[in-house]
Amino acid sequence: MVLLFSLKEGTENSQGKQQITSNINALSRELLEAVPYNPWAIAKIKEIAVQVEEGDAQKQRALLEKCAMTTLSSKLVASQKYFFAKIVVDAVMQLDELLPLNMIGIKKVQGGAMEVISGVAFKKTFSYAGFEMQPKKYLNPKIVLLNVELELKSEKENAEIRVESVQEYQNVVDAEWEILYRKLQKIVESGAKVVLSKLPIGDVATQYFADRDMFCAGRVPEDDLKRTLKACGGAVLSTCYDISDSVLGTCEVFEEKQIGGERFNFFTGCPNTKTVTLILRGGAEQFIEECERSLHDAIMIVRRALKNDLVVAGGGAIEMELSKFLRDYSRTVKGKEQLIIGTMAKALKLSPRQLCDNAGFDSTNILNMLRQKHATEASCLGSFLDETIKNPKSNVTPPGIPGRGAKTFKTIDTQGGF
Repeated sequence: MVLLFSLKEGTENSQGKQQITSNINALSRELLEAVPYNPWAIAKIKEIAVQVEEGDAQKQRALLEKCAMTTLSSKLVASQKYFFAKIVVDAVMQLDELLPLNMIGIKKVQGGAMEVISGVAFKKTFSYAGFEMQPKKYLNPKIVLLNVELELKSEKENAEIRVESVQEYQNVVDAEWEILYRKLQKIVESGAKVVLSKLPIGDVATQYFADRDMFCAGRVPEDDLKRTLKACGGAVLSTCYDISDSVLGTCEVFEEKQIGGERFNFFTGCPNTKTVTLILRGGAEQFIEECERSLHDAIMIVRRALKNDLVVAGGGAIEMELSKFLRDYSRTVKGKEQLIIGTMAKALKLSPRQLCDNAGFDSTNILNMLRQKHATEASCLGSFLDETIKNPKSNVTPPGIPGRGAKTFKTIDTQGGF
């Protein structure tokens, strides 16, 4: 009655679908707060959850890898989930206590095998003549990060300078060159060997640095510049006249290398290594894109597991267990609340059903197996469904569905995790 009244009221008072949706969302929040089964469901989740043991690094890592593998089980890279899970955990564990996502850089290159860089790597930026004369490798270099344009600026539109002689015009041109050369001289005097700038570095500056055995890169993406700052230290400067050792970064090795068909700048051995770069390589661009999305999901799950100390089983396990619990609990409740609780129990089954549909499996058959396992094996923490065609590591292999191959079905006990 309450649900129908709210929908009717929203339809009459609104001029579009947005108001109806808002009323439904508000009603859902009210139901979750008002219905007495909510604390029981939360208590059930905490009862079957697994504690992340931060004191034991080995157990913590094993649990985080299981979380990553659970996420990757339904992805295109599921066959290599053990390999990718270790890489994802290694990447997240190198971040600081805030676990910033933008400190994990993912670069994509066609051809070859995947690489993990403990530090910073980004694609070679646009360069001018003279760039090839610059050294491509330094040991323990000083790094200056700039937000300064190191090239002669063109005149603005409608700009006007009134001169009365050729000498006055020449003085204006000389002043522009003097300003540029003064900036370049200040950078050279700072002792920096690697110059990175968010803004362009022109051909004159490129040749100037090349003559002095210095490396420069302009138009560096902001995310890459921030990750370099986080790893190598220093500060991003907006002027060239106040450069000291305290604002310069450093690393053990800087090198420009060829990766596939692209050239990359590598900063390794950084003193404040709180960043990591993943270089994804594959034959097809579509596969690399899908791999990036899969790794992003796994990284988000591992970050969430580190921020929270409780983990529940995935693959529809927790939804099926809560559905069974609420369905049994609804039979002990009188009145209309029994209908609401039963409907919520039925709605929780939509998650595992959708997972099966997305993977292209028979959701009816799989949900029946899940329902049977949760009803008969009361001692298990939850059931985890690993749907892999002809999986050689399966423990129980029911008869295969025609056209689908053999299916595997795994259950997890309280001691084994998920």
